[in-house]
Amino acid sequence: MPRTVHLAGDSTAGPKSRAAAPETGWGMALPYYLADDVAVANHARNGRSTRSFVVQGRLEDVARDLRPGDLLLVQFGHNDAKVDDPERHTEPWTSYTEHLRRYLDAARTAGARPVLATSVERRRFDDAGDAVAGHGDYPAAMRALAEQEGVPLVDVQRASLALWQDLGPERTLHYFFHADDGRRDDTHFNPPGAAAVARLVAAGLLEAGVLADHEVRRLDEDVPDAWFRWLDDEPA
Repeated sequence: MPRTVHLAGDSTAGPKSRAAAPETGWGMALPYYLADDVAVANHARNGRSTRSFVVQGRLEDVARDLRPGDLLLVQFGHNDAKVDDPERHTEPWTSYTEHLRRYLDAARTAGARPVLATSVERRRFDDAGDAVAGHGDYPAAMRALAEQEGVPLVDVQRASLALWQDLGPERTLHYFFHADDGRRDDTHFNPPGAAAVARLVAAGLLEAGVLADHEVRRLDEDVPDAWFRWLDDEPA
């Protein structure tokens, strides 16, 4: 039965405009790794946190589109950690998990299945060349909530940290948004980086049992650069 993966998240996952290219959200690459009868509705947007996504009415908009059998895949954390921004900031063990519960409730009310995904890691290495975790308690808080609520978890934070460790400081430069015009960004991705993270997510959805074998494909492939599509205008 055809169904849709609805993605709620931030700029690391969201769609990008042509003006932002080659910056690429991993959600843009996710359809490549899913079967044709599994659609992806990418509701992720730049700068959002669990709080601001709700306050701006975006969760309500997503909830209206949810259908029984759909998945609501939720990944926030980068902007929740911004302590100097009260419109976005949440505390890991209190307001962060409280807001996440709203997403779980919205999915369940619609007959959809909620899935939590810990935040993808930034490109950070210490002097010894080891990848450094940078999300504090937010991933641990999400893991605890998933266990408490019996919700599937895709642990993107652990998987991406292991991937960056394996690639090392130099090779990861080719996965993050380091553009020819001098723009340097160790949070957001270029097409190869977005594809690598999308592969981790697709594999995690399969491992968690929320997608079946026939719904995930091509995990041994890289997404061709020519496959990507950027939007004509900045997403609203």
